[in-house]
Amino acid sequence: MKLSDFDFDLPDDRIALRPARPRTSAKLLVATPDEIRDAHVRDLVDLLQPGDRLVLNDTKVIPARLTGTRTRTGAAGTTSARIEVTLLSPTPEGWQALVKPLKKVRDGEVIAFKAGLRARVLGRAEGQAHLAFDTQGADFDAALDRAGQMPLPPYIAALRPADAADRDDYQTAWARATGAVAAPTASLHFDAKLLQALAAKGVETTFVTLHVGAGTFLPVKVDDIADHRMHAEWGEVTPEAAAQIAATKAAGGRVIPVGTTALRLIETAARAGEIGPWTGETDIFITPGFTFHVADALMTNFHLPKSTLMMLVSAFIGVERIRQIYDHAIANDYRFFSYGDASLLLPRG
Repeated sequence: MKLSDFDFDLPDDRIALRPARPRTSAKLLVATPDEIRDAHVRDLVDLLQPGDRLVLNDTKVIPARLTGTRTRTGAAGTTSARIEVTLLSPTPEGWQALVKPLKKVRDGEVIAFKAGLRARVLGRAEGQAHLAFDTQGADFDAALDRAGQMPLPPYIAALRPADAADRDDYQTAWARATGAVAAPTASLHFDAKLLQALAAKGVETTFVTLHVGAGTFLPVKVDDIADHRMHAEWGEVTPEAAAQIAATKAAGGRVIPVGTTALRLIETAARAGEIGPWTGETDIFITPGFTFHVADALMTNFHLPKSTLMMLVSAFIGVERIRQIYDHAIANDYRFFSYGDASLLLPRG
């Protein structure tokens, strides 16, 4: 298929810059192969059934965006430059990071950030830098928490800076496993009250971990989507989680991942046909024609044109059907992308 098959026109004012308040007041488009209805996230209590199982990604977003200063002393005196850093993924020696402007730093130089945090440039390649920080473990986490900002998606960051509200807004109610640099955004619609109401209804939950990377925002640059190279992200489905999901399938209940990250992970763990424990890096690329072994429904936000996530939802409920769903969302004032509204896709009705 061609990249243009997943394009659509979106008015700029449909890009949500702030989430709905309260979280559960966001709109929820409920779609089957034959029907589209408008609801709200709080209506999940009525839409879901006893025995359904929500699969939730418990990754925790780190304040990965840092502003620092590089100071250099030479024959012409001392010069300094403002440096913007976005952490991407940990390495045995430190972190891979986007550094802007990369041309302003050299290997071996030190960048100083707030809270006394410092990083040495170990190397540069392919538009990224390899940084080694002067502290590790819990001390690093504490310093990063003081010095960093939440790494808002590029389409939000281009319009406004991150602020204190994003510390809560861009984090799920159950965030636990530190390591993501982007949020599993469909999960941002839940709060403790909704979770309690769903549990009382008999809807069960399972937690898995997929550390969402900045690669989720990378554009697809090839015309033939079969030529696209998918980014890799680390994830884990524990034996307990796999057993819970398998038990729901065996009992005839629906397995409903909340977000494309949870869906990609459980389908990675089920490539043999049945879900099992799994740990590692997944670069699974879900496009039309993909065989789903686990997910019976999907709750997800509205995605960017020509993105890999548009390809995923097209694979899940059909290319033509997703066009109809997105046309309805645009015509009915749904808010798009990370802080926007959500959809519940039910390909079997």
